[in-house]
Amino acid sequence: MPAWQPGQLRGVRLGFNTAIVGIGQSEFSKHLEPTEEELAVRAILAALEDAGIEASEVDALSSFTMEATEEVAVAKNLGLGDITFFSKIGYGGGGGCGTIGHLSLAIAGGVSHVGVAWRSRKRGSGVRPWAAGPGGLRIPGSEQVTAATWARPFGLLRPVDEIAVLTRRYMHETGATREHLAEVAMSIRANANRNPAAMMHDRLMSLDDYMNARWISEPLCLFDNCLETDGALAVVVTSRERAKDCRRAPVFVDSFAQAIPQQHHHMVNFWAEDPIGAPARACAAALWRQSELQPQDIDVVQIYDAFTPLVLISLENYGFCRRGEAPGFIEGGTIRYGGKLPVNTSGGGLSEAYVHGMNLITEGVRQMRGDSTSQVVDATACLVTSGEGVPTSALILRSEES
Repeated sequence: MPAWQPGQLRGVRLGFNTAIVGIGQSEFSKHLEPTEEELAVRAILAALEDAGIEASEVDALSSFTMEATEEVAVAKNLGLGDITFFSKIGYGGGGGCGTIGHLSLAIAGGVSHVGVAWRSRKRGSGVRPWAAGPGGLRIPGSEQVTAATWARPFGLLRPVDEIAVLTRRYMHETGATREHLAEVAMSIRANANRNPAAMMHDRLMSLDDYMNARWISEPLCLFDNCLETDGALAVVVTSRERAKDCRRAPVFVDSFAQAIPQQHHHMVNFWAEDPIGAPARACAAALWRQSELQPQDIDVVQIYDAFTPLVLISLENYGFCRRGEAPGFIEGGTIRYGGKLPVNTSGGGLSEAYVHGMNLITEGVRQMRGDSTSQVVDATACLVTSGEGVPTSALILRSEES
């Protein structure tokens, strides 16, 4: 047997061994009254009801390191069974698909039988984590020096400031313009306008609206930024065999991958030779290696859209077009509903809700079930991605008809 080489074992193909059988969510809004814990419990109950599975059957849990609701609280409040697997994924929005991947691995490996992933946030009610400014950061030479230690004293205080620098470089290299960023924002907003659950359901957006919006961090304006949202979502994962008896048709987890690229620095990777390649390129390589599907086989995509330029970068990194071609690729309505590759069909983080990308997963499930408010005809394969610019994860979902 030849010696193992680095890179041989990245990403996991699950095929039709595990499936998503239930999804649930709370209302999306600002200043919701329930606590994050109560919102989490409500979303999980809704997902279990959707699946037709009793809470006592759940024996696996997965969420985010940033999740305030602990596993013990979820298990106690819902009356879950003995929990034999639990995990939390780090790096904020990079963890969404990872929660589903971890549950799928536990179930495929026989560690557990029924898993629940969830995310509950009250970001629309709370203080931004960077609101204290640079005064509260460790200074260079302290025991906790990070990339942000060097960036934030010079004005890069928020994620949007960090992404604005990356966007400037991307625009310089590719010729992308604000009109291209506007096309991303307007395409996704139009999907939200068809989705009654979206926060921006009744708010149309024109090119003039976009161009006249106030700056947040040039070249990014108000509509290049995701929403601030209170809300919770949950997903139920189980085995192929158990899925046969569930209330809804299963949506199979074809493949799963996570990635931290070499020499990565969280969001402020400016000194790297290729900061635009970032984690998604490593994650995509692992993901496609594990699937019989390739980018040309994907019918609909849910791309993590904390900021509009990340959609362009992810389209390239996940192989839908070559490096530098995304601005031209999206011209002519390619990513709009009815286009060649519809993107973020529920409204995504830009216009439905921003709950660290869990709503991208649930929308992927709806597309595979055939009941999205912007349903892609005959869709059988969906790519879902998590945060770009941070250690990340991704999934390929497939319908029963695949």
